[in-house]
Amino acid sequence: MPLTLIEHIASSHAVGTQTARSGDYIQIRPRHVMTHDNTASVLSKFRSLGIGQIHDRAQPVIALDHDIQNTTPENLGSYARIEAFAREHNLAFYPAGTGIGHQIMIERGYAIPGSLVVASDSHANMYGAVGCLGTPIVRTDAAAIWATGSTWWRVPPVARVTLCNRLAPGVTGKDVILALCGIINRDQVLNHAVEFAGEGIAALSMPDRMAIANMTTEWGALAGVFPVDATTIAYLQARGQAMSLADCPQAEPGAFYAVEIDLDLAQIPSLITGPNDVKVVSSARALQDRRIRINKAYILSCVNARYEDLAQAAAELRGNRVAPHVELYVAAASASEQRRAEADGTWQTLLDAGAIALPSGCGPCIGLGQGIAQAGDVAISATNRNYRGRMGHRDAQVYLASPGAVAASAREGFITAPTGSPAAIVPSTQVRILSRSSAQRETDLIDAFEPRIAGRAVVLAASDISTDAIYAGRWTYRNDLSRQQMAAVAFENFDHRFQMIARPGDILVADHNFGTGSSREQAATALQMFGIRAVIAASISATYERNALNNGLLILESPALAEFLIRPGAAPVSPGPQLNIDFARSTIEVGGRTFAFAPLGPVAQRLIVSGGIEPQLRETRAQSVTHVEVAL
Repeated sequence: MPLTLIEHIASSHAVGTQTARSGDYIQIRPRHVMTHDNTASVLSKFRSLGIGQIHDRAQPVIALDHDIQNTTPENLGSYARIEAFAREHNLAFYPAGTGIGHQIMIERGYAIPGSLVVASDSHANMYGAVGCLGTPIVRTDAAAIWATGSTWWRVPPVARVTLCNRLAPGVTGKDVILALCGIINRDQVLNHAVEFAGEGIAALSMPDRMAIANMTTEWGALAGVFPVDATTIAYLQARGQAMSLADCPQAEPGAFYAVEIDLDLAQIPSLITGPNDVKVVSSARALQDRRIRINKAYILSCVNARYEDLAQAAAELRGNRVAPHVELYVAAASASEQRRAEADGTWQTLLDAGAIALPSGCGPCIGLGQGIAQAGDVAISATNRNYRGRMGHRDAQVYLASPGAVAASAREGFITAPTGSPAAIVPSTQVRILSRSSAQRETDLIDAFEPRIAGRAVVLAASDISTDAIYAGRWTYRNDLSRQQMAAVAFENFDHRFQMIARPGDILVADHNFGTGSSREQAATALQMFGIRAVIAASISATYERNALNNGLLILESPALAEFLIRPGAAPVSPGPQLNIDFARSTIEVGGRTFAFAPLGPVAQRLIVSGGIEPQLRETRAQSVTHVEVAL
């Protein structure tokens, strides 16, 4: 069967010679793994494995970019320890002020066409702009890659977005991804990898592609990859990378796509999302008519702070000043992008207009450092997330827009469309959800894996149960809790009756997007400590799935079972019937009915048998030592 571009790249990075298909659990050896300030946590996990050396020193890239304005002894000490470790092991290291890690990965040539590159950060999707399969992992995975060179990955279903025509003047790649997030907003691409296609790509600049790929994360996707074309090759060659189209894999004709989406670029106006919700979208002109007063504006972050973004903002501000009641903060995506802006006067134009310069880093985008949103603020930002509290106080209102719209709004003092942007048009979209045959197939089981289990269902009648609902934020940084105490607070933010209804050995059943939100591992480990045997949901957050399997918690997807057990109007938590799970047949039997679930491959099986990735790595290391001793 023909391969998608995602499957091609995954297959070429799979350990062994297997062909990787959507749904397969595979062991991947990524070209690089990027970590940032969270390197401190990765380092702690790595050392706990008892492995003294990095498996492949060419793989790790460390870029300090998040809390770079923090000059407390604690943060400076953490940065110093990270740098010392990098120097000791001769790893690629970029100190604070060099730039945002994702920008560094592209401009320094770590992310290249046809490669698979991961990062312990959700915006690794951005690497897809250059035809690289960039995807996020969690910190435990990063430690595993340091130790062994590889980690596991479940190849996601693939969605194809076909772009036609070209953008109107004043409309940017940021508007394209805001259109996708705000119009196709029913989780159609949740946990999918997105491939872009169509003649419309040719007219998109590299910064446009970077913005689109970056925010496929907010759209719910695990990757957003553009095909390599002449624009990509010219961009890479200008940065000293020898590359030709012949070197780059392509999707094969006839490959299967789970979702097909068509988007007419010519119909997209300048768009704004919010407040505090990336899925609530309006035309910039419609909001301009409402004269929404702002007092803060931001042009920074990994999505929209390259030279071209800064130049677009400068064009709106040249010869003007920021409104007296507005604070405009700017930070380039990297020091090299700032130097480009300085060279032709773009940077000075921003400063002359009253912009406040910040160092190249994440800063206010994640609510850190100077200029963060305060209670009562109304802000417009060229960043990628405007969840409540993301950029500072939860009582601030934050809108997302292109750099041009942000600069125009800062100039006028209220939300304003960029100069020359077209009138509001409803973009034309078509969405087709496709499916492969669901015929049962036998799954090979490793010797130690239990072929069948049974348990009582506990039904959670809700979608989008977040990690905060499972394990509240107030407990997340409490390292003094016992296993029993962690179990006792499971689901306290969802429904306190869970503790009265559930019992050890139960199997949780939930609806769509279980485990959405943060990457806190305790949302998985607390359920283990309670004694939950397995989690079955209609769909599962990919990050939660990684944390669950990395800690040995069995987790399965069965939308049909969830639909059968979750009744309209049911209580949030209720006891359910006995479930009998057959892993060889990938089926769940309940009350004489049988439901399929996505097969659990050998990689996931080994994680369950070992009790998680850290015990698995310790076992592997112990076996290696034993083999060496026997040989001696």
